[in-house]
Formats: sequence, structure tokens, C-alpha cells
Amino acid sequence: MDVTSKLYGVLTCILQALLLSSATLQPFDLLYNNAVEAFYKGEYGDVVRYMESALSSFSEVRETRISCRLRCTDHHRFGDLQIEEAFFEVILHRANCMNECIERKLGAQSMHKVSDDVIQDFNRRIPYNYLQLAYRKLGQPDKAASAAHTYFQANPEHVEMGEDLEQYKAMQGVKEEHLIDREARPHQKAFFAGVKLYDEGNYEGAVTFFEEALEEYYRADVECQALCEGPHHFQEQDHVLYRYSLSELISDHYTQVLHCEHECVRDLATRPGRLSPMENYLPLHYDYLQFAYFQMGRTDEALTCALAYLLFHEGDEFMTENVEYYREILQHDGQPRKVAEQYLRRHKQESDLLLIGGDNLGVPYVEGNYWSSTGGREDANRIPSGTDGWMDYVPISAKKNNTAATAQDLRDGGPLLYENVRLVLNSQALNGSQRVVLDDVITDDECSELSHLAHSVTAAGDGYKGKMSPHTPNEKFEGATVLKTLKYGYEGRVPLKSARLFYDISEKARSIIESYFMLNSTLHFSYTHLVCRTAISGQQEYRNDLSHPIHADNCLLDPEANECWKEPPAYTYRDYSALLYLNGDFDGGEFIFTEMDAKTVTASVKPRCGRLVGFSSGGENPHGVRAVTRGQRCAVALWFTLDPLYRELERLQADEVIQTLDNQHMWDHGLHINPKDEL
Repeated sequence: MDVTSKLYGVLTCILQALLLSSATLQPFDLLYNNAVEAFYKGEYGDVVRYMESALSSFSEVRETRISCRLRCTDHHRFGDLQIEEAFFEVILHRANCMNECIERKLGAQSMHKVSDDVIQDFNRRIPYNYLQLAYRKLGQPDKAASAAHTYFQANPEHVEMGEDLEQYKAMQGVKEEHLIDREARPHQKAFFAGVKLYDEGNYEGAVTFFEEALEEYYRADVECQALCEGPHHFQEQDHVLYRYSLSELISDHYTQVLHCEHECVRDLATRPGRLSPMENYLPLHYDYLQFAYFQMGRTDEALTCALAYLLFHEGDEFMTENVEYYREILQHDGQPRKVAEQYLRRHKQESDLLLIGGDNLGVPYVEGNYWSSTGGREDANRIPSGTDGWMDYVPISAKKNNTAATAQDLRDGGPLLYENVRLVLNSQALNGSQRVVLDDVITDDECSELSHLAHSVTAAGDGYKGKMSPHTPNEKFEGATVLKTLKYGYEGRVPLKSARLFYDISEKARSIIESYFMLNSTLHFSYTHLVCRTAISGQQEYRNDLSHPIHADNCLLDPEANECWKEPPAYTYRDYSALLYLNGDFDGGEFIFTEMDAKTVTASVKPRCGRLVGFSSGGENPHGVRAVTRGQRCAVALWFTLDPLYRELERLQADEVIQTLDNQHMWDHGLHINPKDEL
């Protein structure tokens, strides 16, 4: 009987364990690790199985925490508690409620405590990179395209993935509907769909999407706040040795929570993979809506939305005129939407509380931080606003990414300094701003000498971390810096006067750019490179890639958002760029300017000896290079900065070498100095 009881107990335990395991969600970090291991073993079916499960688990953990926190917060409210005991009773009940809720749905919480590195991988959408490769190996290009597209949305600077996407689009079985963002945030997805219809003049369809976007935005805001209720890392505090009072500890925690909730504004306005939010994001919904409703003849709704916009930008002249116009039509006043009023009231309360927080986490009122008036819009006829295109309505690219041009009032047309230099195309002829094409900057003999120097001194990938080609596998890429050519000149591997010519013509290009764009401060070298791109024979048929993909030089181009994010890894300090061509005897290789969509070509420039293309480096000048399909294309590439803190170190070292050689008159009488001594 005793043995039977023990056996029954063991079986009961086993049954309970099986039931528990069947109801327990597998940790996404374990599934992710299994998928990565399978990938390196070449077991692509397991990669897909584990990685899809990991993504599902990651999503379910997030949704469960949100729903449990919202439910338990609703069931256990503070209300108008007057006594300390009641406050702590609510805290204890709420904590117990959330623990039970989460463990009932997910299993033991300790199973889902994941390292920050793994969470960062999921936030950066790294799993989708593994998935697209696995699906491609399994012969499922439609799913591979979807995974690649999802990854690329958060990593638009990933050149190889962009090229992979172009290949997927050309594959049989891949359709437009397969190129979906599996991680698209509903509020942003609806917003951009509304913008697209609005720009097409489909106001009724746009209104539907904008209203959906607002509903999804406020829902996402509630969810973001719920996630803020979790544990926080206390900055500069060692809580193992914490010696402050319980009240101070609670205050610190809730200040962290308030700060997190306040940052939800920034989070919801930030596209995947970006650090900077879209300026004026939430108010724009109401601005689009007020005009769309007016176009539909629904003036009451237009007035309500216009008043809601003024909650964010009180006193905005343009919108105030719209409100007056609507009131004249309706012959009565209106009220802004209550949801917008409640939203702003809550954020104002958060700001006020943060200002009295004890850990200096206070930040100014959200209006000043996350949505600023677009300003500068004119409307002489007092008709409601329209976007007139995304750039006019969200001028972040013009404001943030053209610092140099803004500071200089976008001037050009200054002196060319040298008698033989000819202006070929100005900004207007190139359909843009801060653009120029000049000819005869150097002579045919100088082009020939520099080309010979390039052939003699260039090394594969120099300046680009040793890559044979940083942009396309169909071309060979070689380059050298000024300092390297001086070193080769000292070693006798190239004529020293050719290295000096490289130095001198780069200075000539710098002075021309500084003068033509009428800059009122010195333009410094940021990087200088003598570079050649050579078409690889046998790899030129059916090319659909570019020699250098469309990009901007000081910001990360985001074509779908019509934005250029001035943040790392872009060289944000670069203000002007130039290319001085050494030859034109090759096929392809045209330099092109495009719109922000990275597709619409606004100007094309055919390289030739002595031709200089100069332009400001921001999002106003996206550019690229068409494929070099035959021969070799050589040029001197130059980037400049107005900030002396970011002057090119190698250039400063080259300056010292040149000055020493000049002082000793060694150019024509032999060389008795080692340039390396000047490094």
C-alpha cells in the first residue's frame, strides 16, 4: 500500500510537470540561441522553426506584460487614499496580481529574464537577417523577401540587404505584397498610408487612415506606459549598499517610471532603427485631418481638428487663421478633441512631477521637446493648410541635416578663383540646391599624372577597412590618401612631384568650393581619397546594382520616410562634398542626384577629365554612382567640414610634411627627410 502511494505520488508529480510544461511559454532567448546554432550547422529548417518561435515568444511576453499590468492597475487603484497603510496595501495587491497573471500565462517569470544584449538584437531585428538567409536556402523567396524587407526597414544603411532586396524583387514568385514589414507599428503604418493617399488627393481615404493612426497611437501610448511599470536600472546608485529611506527609494523608482512614460512621446514618433523622432509627429495627424475634412466639406470636424492642433502649438498663426475661417463658415465655435486634451494634461502632470523629482531626471514640458511649430508657412488667401509635399510639412531634413547650408543662407555663385575654371551647371540647372558642376579645374596633363599615380599607389580597399569593394561585388575598388602617396614618394615608388600634385589639387578644390558657395568661415578637410573603380570582366551582364548606392554624406537616408537622420554611423560633421574626375573613357559611372525617395533622378553628370562636382553634404543632396560596366573610373573624392574639431588628422600630418619639404627646398634637389618622421 505504501509503495502504491509513493508510485501514485510520483505519477502525479510527472503529470503536473507535463501539464505545466505544456502551458509554459518557451523563453525567446533560448529559442534564439538554438536558431543561431542551427544556422551555423546549416540546418535551415531548424533555423526557421526556432527563430519564428523566438519571435512569437518575444511578442507574447511583451503583450502579456502589458495586459497584466493594465488589468492589475485597473483592479487595484490608489484612488483618494489618505493613509500610508492603504497605499502599501494597494502596492502589495497590485504586485501579487501581476505576478500571478504573468506566471499563469507565461510560466515562471525567471524563465523570461533575458539579457540586454539579446533584447537589443530583437529590437534591431537581427532575427530577420537569419530568417531571410534560411528561407532563401530553403527555396522560399517570398518569405525570404518578407524577412529581408522587415530587417531593412530598421537597418536602411545595410548596403548588402538593400541589394538582396533588389534581387528578391526580380525573382519569380516574389510579389509586391510579399514586401511587408512584419514588425510594422500599427500607428505609423496607418499614418504613412494616410499621407500617401493625402498626397494623391484621396482625402476620404486619407481621413480613414489618419483616424486609425490616432486610435492606434493612443493605444500604443497606453501600452508604452504599461511597459514603464517594470523594473528600472537606477543610474549612479548601488542598491546593494543603499542607505536611504524607503520613501526616497520609492520616489527614485517612480521618478524613473515617470521619465520612461514621458519618453513614450519620443518612442512613438521614432521609426524602427532610428534614434531621432519625427518632428511634430502627433500634431501632424490633426493638421492633415483638418484640411482633409475641409476638402470633404465636413467643416465641423475640420474645426475640431484645427483646435486640437492648437493645443500642441498654442497661438500658431497659420492654424489660428484656419480656425477663424472655419468659424466664419459655421457661424459657431467648436471644441478640440477631448482625447488630445487628456493626453496633453497627463504629460503636463508628468512634467510637473519630474521637475520635483529627487534624481535630476526632470525634462522640460513635452511641447518644447517633441513637437515644435513648423513655422514659416504662408497663406495669403486664408485657405486651410495642405502639405504641399512631405518636405514642406516635416522640414526636419532641411533644418537638421543642412546645418552648414542653413548657417550660410544657402548662398552660391561666388568667385571661381582660377582663370581657366568654367561654370557648367549651377543648382538651378541641377534641379536642387547647393550643387555645382565646374570644368577645367585641372589640365589633361594633370589628369594623366594623377591617373598614373592612382595606378601606382592605390591598394585594395584603402580607407574602407580593407574591403575589395564596399559597395558592389561587380567592381574592383582601389584608393589612397594624400599621406600615403607622400610616403610612396619618399620610398621612390612614385614620383614625389606627383604626390605633391595630389596635395595641391585637393587644396585647389577646397578653395574653389569654399569660394563658390560663399562660405563665411574656413572649410576644412574631413577626408581626401584618390579612388578608382574598375569593372570586373564577366560580371557586368544583367547588373541591377549601383557602383555606389544612393546615400547622403552626413546623415542616414530613409527613403520611405523622406527623412535623413543625422546620427551615427553617418559622418554628421561633414558639411560639403566634392568629386574631381580624372577621366571619362569608361562605360557607365555617371554621378546622379536623386530626390529623397532615392529613386527619382534629378540630375546626371558624366565624368570627364578636370570636371568637379560639388554639393552640400546633407539630406538635400542624395546621390550615387551608376554601375561602371567597362573600364576604370578614377577621381579624387573630398569631404569637408566647417568644424575645425573634425579636421582630417592625416591632412594635418601631410601639411607638416609638405611644409618641411618646402622649407628645405627638397623638391628638385633630392630628398633628405623621411616623411614618417613627421607623423
